[in-house]
Amino acid sequence: MRQKFAFVIVLSAIAASPAMAAGGDGPKDFVGDAIKGDNSEIALGQMAQRSGGTAAMRDFGRTLVADHTKAKQQVADVAHGLGADVPDDVMPEAKSEQAKLQSMSGADFDREFASYMVDDHKKDIDKFAKEAGMHRGPTSDLAAKQLPTLRKHLSIAQGLMKSGK
Repeated sequence: MRQKFAFVIVLSAIAASPAMAAGGDGPKDFVGDAIKGDNSEIALGQMAQRSGGTAAMRDFGRTLVADHTKAKQQVADVAHGLGADVPDDVMPEAKSEQAKLQSMSGADFDREFASYMVDDHKKDIDKFAKEAGMHRGPTSDLAAKQLPTLRKHLSIAQGLMKSGK
């Protein structure tokens, strides 16, 4: 009887949370973080448009704003379908980066911004690739759809880092 009871508990836990079984945080957490990430990229992109030391950096800022505004709408649509909130805030690390960049301009701004964008987009690509591979519906489809744009941003940021050295 004890073994049967333990088996039922294990099966219930797995069935109750596919995300737990797959090692993830769940679809609502994914979309919430994705929206905060988009909010972050939009805010930082706006800073790059204003404070970038080169035309290429200001163009990258415009690209970030345009692409992440579009991405945010796509994620918000999925969030609404899941009954998840659409947060207005940014990721904590982006808030720290904003404060750091606030006092910078020109080449100093460009170096710091490009470096942050490389690191941030590498992390985002890892998260989105993991989500895309989970095969659990709208969030995995969304992640797969947005990966090419994230990779494009990483490539641009890496190029800007190389040209700024």
